[in-house]
This record gives sequence, structure tokens and C-alpha cells, in this order.
Amino acid sequence: MTAQTEAGRAPDLLYSEAEEDLRAAVRSLLSDRADAPSVIARTESDTPYDPKLWKALATGIGAAGLLVPEELGGQGATHREAAVVLEELGRSVAPAPYLTSSVVATETLLTLGAPDGPAGELLAGLAEGRKVAVLAVPFSAAPAGAPAATGGLDAVLGPVADAAAADVLLVPAADGLHAVATDAPGVGIEPLVALDLTRPLATVTLDGASGTRLADAGTSRRAVERGLLAGAGLLASEQLGLAEWCLTETVRHTRERHQFNRPIGSFQALKHRMAQLWLEVVSARAAARNAADALATGSPDTPLAVAVAQAYCSKVAVHAAEECVQLHGGIGMTWEHPAHLYLKRAKADATAYGTAGRHRETVAALMELPAP
Repeated sequence: MTAQTEAGRAPDLLYSEAEEDLRAAVRSLLSDRADAPSVIARTESDTPYDPKLWKALATGIGAAGLLVPEELGGQGATHREAAVVLEELGRSVAPAPYLTSSVVATETLLTLGAPDGPAGELLAGLAEGRKVAVLAVPFSAAPAGAPAATGGLDAVLGPVADAAAADVLLVPAADGLHAVATDAPGVGIEPLVALDLTRPLATVTLDGASGTRLADAGTSRRAVERGLLAGAGLLASEQLGLAEWCLTETVRHTRERHQFNRPIGSFQALKHRMAQLWLEVVSARAAARNAADALATGSPDTPLAVAVAQAYCSKVAVHAAEECVQLHGGIGMTWEHPAHLYLKRAKADATAYGTAGRHRETVAALMELPAP
């Protein structure tokens, strides 16, 4: 399925030179600050996020402000560049609130269309890396239909991804969208035991909390839907990066691991499995790039492109991670090897911003086909 812009332009699935330069910078940073031992050590600590890594990514490279216009202190780039950052974050499963803050929350605020008000001030803080914001809705919320608003700023919300790392919560209440500081009176954040230790979840309790109202109810609903749509679309790029790492690492291991005086990768059965996985990853790349390009260009087919990408990429990421664990044999089952981090991230991502089944239903509805 290909998306077309209103001008009839076919989607560009290739990477530009600027995007490749950005990839090289992000990969170099993550190789230095978020290698496997560092990530595993972080998951075993009380602070899974590395503030120095986030500062370097957000301000040193400028990744936090890619979607923010230049007049608000951002880079004025597009979802294509943000997708490249997420591919690399998926490749390293680095614990960073990029998807939730620099994509979902940022896109939600941008959709409000109020650059001179509190939303614009918050966007400037996000772009500069001074603040982290998250949308206070369940991580499983799908873009097709925004979650029901809370009755006010007295509610229990969750599980909310990256709430523990946030400075500001964007709360969709009955009267509109509110920005609530996480250290304000009446705000409680209780960490949950999550499958994916690199993206913590938490329950948010609002008990008479006060916040700044950013928009009315109608505008808020549209903004939340757009934020979740961007999150689901670019999550596919994270899943792509994860799957590519799993495939590359598995191929490397099966070339080096010997049995019966032969590399195990030379066995026909394993060749077939890795060839099948390669085909799936290539297809996932096309779907993820199509979704990112549709978001970047404002294609009218964006909801369809995002639904197709999520329906496909979720399955590929899980399959790639499962094959990585299995084909590494005994070492793949150990805590010291990072394969388990990728499997947990893939499994958790498969339920984020809507399950594959939910997105298939969206595809069927948009194409006016019988539900799968």
C-alpha cells in the first residue's frame, strides 16, 4: 500500500544524505553511551535513564527538537529525521524518553496551533532538552479514536510510559488539555513492574492537582489523536531498528558459532530461517519508511500508512527477537546477553499505541473491507 500526497507525489522510501549523517551521529553516541552492558546496568538500577545520554541526544545532537519549528527553538525537520533517530534507539534499546516526549507529546502540542501561548513555551523547553513531557494516557491507547478524557484533574491514569522521567504531564480532561507539572501538589507517580525494563511504566494519580489549560475539549481531542498517530507511525521505525539489530547479530553469531566443525549458519535449516527473516525486515523497512514519509508530507493516506506499518512491523520485531534468542542457543537465554532486552522491547511495543489486530481493523475500515 503506497501513500500519496495531495499533489500526487509517490512516497520516498530512501534515506537522504542528511538523514544518513544524522544516523551516523546518533549511532556513534549510542555506541559510546548505551552499549549493551550499560543498558543492562541501567535496568538493574533505580534510575533507568541516563541524564547525560539524554542531554547529549536532546541538545548535543538536537534530536529532541527535530519536529519543533525553528522559531520555537527547534530544528524544523520532519518525521523522516525523527524516524531515523528511533531506528537507532530501537537498534540499541536505549532507555530514553524520545518516542513519548519528542514525538507524541511534541506532536500533540504542535497540533494545538498556539505558538504564542503556554503550549509554545512548553515546546521550546522540549526542543531545548530542558523538559520532558508525556501524554498521560495508557501506553496501549490506539490513534483510531482518542482515549476518553478524565473528568478533571482528579483521576488515576495508566499505565503511562516514561511518566517517571517526565517534568510535565499532558492530561486530556473533559474541559480540554492540561499541562500538569509532575512535582505539583496532588500529583503522584507510582512505578509499575514492566516487561520492558528500558521503558518504565507508571500509574499517575491526580488528586486535586492544578495545571495550565492549553486547549478546549474539541481541539484537545484532535491533538491527542494526532499525537498518538505520530507515535504509532514512528514506533514502526523503532521496531524496524530492533529487528535489524536482531537479524545482524544473529547472522554474525551463526557465522562464528561452530558445530561438527562447521559454522551453524551453513546448515540449510538455519539459512532458510534467516532468509525468511531478512525478507520480513526488508518489507518492514518499506512499511516504516512509508509511514514516516506520510506523516512528514501530510499525506491524506497517513492513517492508512500508519495502520499498515504497525500491523506488519509489530509482528516482524517480535519474530526477529524470538529468532535472535533461539538461534543464540544457551547464551541467548542469559541475562548478560542483551537478546532478552530486545525480546522484551518487541513484546511491549507490540501492544503500544494499539495492537496489530487493532490496526488491521483500522486498515479494513479505511479500505472498506470486511474486518479481519
